[in-house]
Amino acid sequence: MPLKIVHYNDPVLRKKGTKITKFDEHLHRLAGEMVDTMLDANGIGLAAHQIGQAIQLCVVDLSNTESEFDWELDGARPPIDLFMPMVIANPDVTAVPKPLLPYEEGCLSFPKINGDVLRPDEIAVKYQDENGTPHTLRCNGLLARCIQHEADHLHGILFIDRMDPDTLKRIDPELKALKKKTREASKA
Repeated sequence: MPLKIVHYNDPVLRKKGTKITKFDEHLHRLAGEMVDTMLDANGIGLAAHQIGQAIQLCVVDLSNTESEFDWELDGARPPIDLFMPMVIANPDVTAVPKPLLPYEEGCLSFPKINGDVLRPDEIAVKYQDENGTPHTLRCNGLLARCIQHEADHLHGILFIDRMDPDTLKRIDPELKALKKKTREASKA
């Protein structure tokens, strides 16, 4: 059953997530519910913060996108359907030194609000899966961008924090309206 996604201005979105230390049945269930919630909302990534839990956990699934990207998981290139959807705990992201590229991003916590964000196109990420097994993933393109976006959530950073002032000015009316709607919903 899909979980409730919190929206912009909910305080949990600005919290730094605590590290996952227990890889148990509760974590497996939560990760599965997060995947269901992400897919139900037509998303490609979802952080635990977006369902109200400030922990270092996110899920990613690009198996149904037409975007091209490359990956190397633990030194191999398995078929994407063997490791998607991904459950990523305690990610440590390192950008490959290259120029930053703009790309229009959206976020499930900011419905119908998009804007260009500059990010590195290639990353390496060390993380643990839902069983606590460590992995290293090198990737580029949309997969790298999605992981960076979700990892930012785990540190209380939102995609609007990475937008240039002109983009923020353009979407400001929508941000103010969402902020007001979230505030009113919290009083109900």
